[in-house]
Amino acid sequence: MAQTKSGGCQCGAVRYQAEVEPDEAYLCHCRMCQRATGGVSIAFVSLKKTDRQWSKGKPDYFKSSPIARRPYCRKCGTPLGFEFEDGEYCDLTIGSFDDPSDFKPKHHFGVESLHEAWIDTSGLPRKRADDYKPLVDRWMNATGKIPD
Repeated sequence: MAQTKSGGCQCGAVRYQAEVEPDEAYLCHCRMCQRATGGVSIAFVSLKKTDRQWSKGKPDYFKSSPIARRPYCRKCGTPLGFEFEDGEYCDLTIGSFDDPSDFKPKHHFGVESLHEAWIDTSGLPRKRADDYKPLVDRWMNATGKIPD
């Protein structure tokens, strides 16, 4: 069932509203996404371009290949998505939504570049950022609070 969700970049210069199906999310492992984000994969949700509206500011676009481009914030560099220029669909990055908690991955894409060691990390020790005193001290000294 489609939901209206909002999101945007880290600095707040670019914001959007989108009609999305949270169960239609996926992880892309292709080398282009790895290079564009600096990660081993990226989480996306696909939707019609007409179901996405830029509500504050407009993103810049990086032409990442002869057939596709990627919206991002020119001020803070946040990757916001992926789209074929001639297609009716686009992808938005799950991490750019204000509340990404209800998205569920449906499949993997670009599995020829998948890094298996990064798929199931459930057995690794877990550390909370707000329990790491040097980080907490830096935030408190800089802003007086811990960020969301």
